[in-house]
Amino acid sequence: MPALEQGLVQVYTGEGKGKTTAALGLILRATGWQLRSYLVQFMKHQPTGEIAALRLLAPYVTFEQFGRPGFVLPGKATPEDISLAHQGLQRAREVLVGGEYDLVVLDEVNTAVSLGLLTEQEVLDVIAARPRHVELVLTGRGASAGILRAADLVTRMLDEKHPLQQGIGARRGIEY
Repeated sequence: MPALEQGLVQVYTGEGKGKTTAALGLILRATGWQLRSYLVQFMKHQPTGEIAALRLLAPYVTFEQFGRPGFVLPGKATPEDISLAHQGLQRAREVLVGGEYDLVVLDEVNTAVSLGLLTEQEVLDVIAARPRHVELVLTGRGASAGILRAADLVTRMLDEKHPLQQGIGARRGIEY
């Protein structure tokens, strides 16, 4: 019997900070109830505090990164970026329908769509493949209209004030 009777589709989007952090908080909460979570990170392949912490949550949490070091800039995606995004989406689909996980997080998938690494339809197809008992979370800036319509919950993060505006860069343990 599945741990969740009813899974939903959640989207965390917007220009503000905290989308990945919110998804990780949900993973933490699920782990507290011994639910199994799977995190697929798009366009990321660098060590971060959250990745180090997730290793400590095994066997309840599994993650994979599909990206290269550095950032994908608008209009500057490489064939490797596109290939890695497609590999990540394929892996996400396998995990989602495989039945082993209660919560699946597609971190930065909305950004991957907005940058043209994936199409909206490809992501909608993965959403449609979701078993009823699996919670699915999609994060990233620029969630498309179709993805927003497919979601049961949408949270928009809004920057009202940000340390970058004061010249304070990303800090280890806080922003990464």
